[in-house]
Formats: sequence, C-alpha cells, structure tokens
Amino acid sequence: MAHQFTTSYLADSLTLFRQYKKLADGAMAQVSDEQLNATLDPEMNSIAQIVKHMAGNMRSRWTDFLTTDGEKPNRNRDREFVDAPATREALLAVWEDGWQHVFHALEPLSDEDLSRTVQIRNEPHSVMQAINRQIAHYSMHCGQIVLLAKHFASGHWKTLSVPRNRSEEFNRAVLSGEKSQR
Repeated sequence: MAHQFTTSYLADSLTLFRQYKKLADGAMAQVSDEQLNATLDPEMNSIAQIVKHMAGNMRSRWTDFLTTDGEKPNRNRDREFVDAPATREALLAVWEDGWQHVFHALEPLSDEDLSRTVQIRNEPHSVMQAINRQIAHYSMHCGQIVLLAKHFASGHWKTLSVPRNRSEEFNRAVLSGEKSQR
C-alpha cells in the first residue's frame, strides 16, 4: 500500500479494505480452480468457502448499514461454509458483489456519521466500532486466503509483500523512490 498521509478515519478504512481485498485477489490469482476448493484437513475451510462466507457477511453487514441490523434475518451463516460456487468466475462474482456492498456503504459516509449508532446482532455499535469490527474480520480471512494460496502455489508463489531475504533491497528502493520489484 502506498502511504498517503491522512487524518481521515474513513479514508484510512477504505484504504485498508482495498489493501486486504488486493492481497486476497493476488493470492487467489495464483492458485488453480481445484485449489480454490481444496482444504488442508477436514476441519479447515477452503479459499472458496472463506470467500463465500466473507461475501455473505459483507451483504449482511453493509446492506442498509445505517438503518437495519447488520445481521440480516435472511442470512444463513452456516450455509456460507458449504456448497461454494462451482467455478472461479462464479466465486469471483460473489466476491466482487460482497466488496461492492462494503464500498457502496462506506464511500458516502462523512466524519459526522462515525458516532452514529448501528446494530449488529441487536448490539449497539458506533459506526467506527462497526467498521473496526469488519476490518479485523476481513483482514483475518484475507490472511487465511493468502496462507492457503501460498501453501498451494508453493514454489510458484509470487510474493504479495516484501520479498523474503530482500528487505534491505526493498527498503533502499522505497527510500530512493523507486518502485519495488516484487
């Protein structure tokens, strides 16, 4: 993420959401369609199941964000972990739709909205608390996606951050204003 100085909580939050989405996008692009649905053991979720869960959460939390409870009555959280979309295209459509709910809800907000009260599972949250809750939730799941993709891609993995054993080179490039070669 290119650093841009800001004192806007909302701008920072949107940047973080976009950063985590980009990491997961980059990870998913490096695995096969079969690997999107693979698990490491019977208790784990596949990348596709994580994506379906995140998208379900995003639709629920961010639809009518300021006016209705973030846990919608039509959401079936348990179903999010079974029967993932059958194709990469279908999975990515679900993924993109979920993120559109996030951005559609957050982009029009103003700093004055941060202290408003929203409900999640009948519990009051300030808008800022609700955003923080989702940043934490999505970053955890994006990390799971990256971990699984890195495992499956193995020797073919292309780093999404500072390359291993190249921190000094990376830091020199950043300090000199060069773009990093990742």
